[in-house]
Amino acid sequence: MIYRIIQKRNIFLSISGLLIAASIAALIAWGLNFGVDFTGGSFLEAEYANYQPSITEIQNVLKDTDIKGLTVQPTNDNTFILRFKEVSEDTHQGILAKLGTLTDGHDGATFKELRFDFVGPSIGQELKSKSFNASIIVLIMIILYISLAFKRVSRPISSWKYGVAAIVALAHDVIITLGAFAVMGHFYHIEINTPFIAAILTVLGYSVSDTIVVFDRIRETLPKSNDNFENTINSSINQTISRSVNTSFSAILALLAILLFGGSTIKDFALALLIGIFVGTYSSIFIASPILVIWNNKMHKAAKKA
Repeated sequence: MIYRIIQKRNIFLSISGLLIAASIAALIAWGLNFGVDFTGGSFLEAEYANYQPSITEIQNVLKDTDIKGLTVQPTNDNTFILRFKEVSEDTHQGILAKLGTLTDGHDGATFKELRFDFVGPSIGQELKSKSFNASIIVLIMIILYISLAFKRVSRPISSWKYGVAAIVALAHDVIITLGAFAVMGHFYHIEINTPFIAAILTVLGYSVSDTIVVFDRIRETLPKSNDNFENTINSSINQTISRSVNTSFSAILALLAILLFGGSTIKDFALALLIGIFVGTYSSIFIASPILVIWNNKMHKAAKKA
């Protein structure tokens, strides 16, 4: 069965256009709910001896304290790192008292605060800047890589246009993922921290890899095809669509398991990957290749007018 994906490109592009418009509106109206990593806050390192509470126990015991944006991260040295918004000294002492109660009922168990620091917003701004720069570098490298990989493809469109089409698809993925987190940050108070940046960069890599699979099949099919460019691309997509969907479905199942049963420290990371991979699979099939066709058709129209 041949799916007429390219022939129905206006439907898929319209869906993406609506999602991008909604995402941009959410970002403008609510913005992203940045966490302690970006806005600054308190950093507490605690050590438990002869007993190791779980992350859930620590989170539960601190529910009644006046802290916001709490994240708990275990280390390899049997300590825990707690990050949260800036608090007063009274609240700090209350947190220590609550954490100390976790040793009750455990013979020989002790609790000790190893460090308590404040991370200023200037560090958060530097982190934002570095995250943005890292994303830009990744996008530039992707364009260069695709341009080199497809340098032998010159007809009917130049190789660098494959890179541009891939970048448009990546922008589509990132904007929709950011928009989803703007909505969830506003209604469900989900915060953006450094794991989210790692998830976005992972999505960029996954999405462009999926797009290249389609483009590579187009590159292989073009010299052998007697059909027009539009039908050749549609045939290439149909040959790769099952691989893309099956690969993404497997990854999504694993991420759903992490989201449902994993620890709270990794759930936001898994959620970002889940949204990004789903949208990335959609864009590699329904966005990147149709852009090539639209570009080619406009070139032909311009040539005819000339």
